[in-house]
Amino acid sequence: MTIMADDNLHRDRARELRRAQTDAEKKLWSRLRAGQLHGVRFRRQFPIGPFFADFCAPKEFLVIELDGSQHMAMLNRDRRRTRYLENLGYRVVRFWDNDALGSTAEVIEKISSLLKEPFLQRRPRAGGTSTPGRGAFRTSR
Repeated sequence: MTIMADDNLHRDRARELRRAQTDAEKKLWSRLRAGQLHGVRFRRQFPIGPFFADFCAPKEFLVIELDGSQHMAMLNRDRRRTRYLENLGYRVVRFWDNDALGSTAEVIEKISSLLKEPFLQRRPRAGGTSTPGRGAFRTSR
């Protein structure tokens, strides 16, 4: 019963987040939805553990996060979140909202190149950290 209640809470929270998406999320979603990018299916506000990924391609183990200016004050929290997702085997990429709005083509190109890269999804190591070279990056402001 508790698991079902948690699932319902996650589902409801994901719906709230999708309804309240930012302009940057709307613009990027318009380019990612319905398999427009290499036929890859992305999901919005996808629950992974205690977190909701802005965009996730579950089969490709790719998470895309859009960060507004409020994230400047939350860098440590974002690092923990990224580490958590990477330990589950996800690649995490972060973009600034400004880039998603003003440089959408470049953001899509970076996502496209990540999807073209070979990526071997690995199982998390017990208590381990992710390997070097797999991590969050932000495009320039």
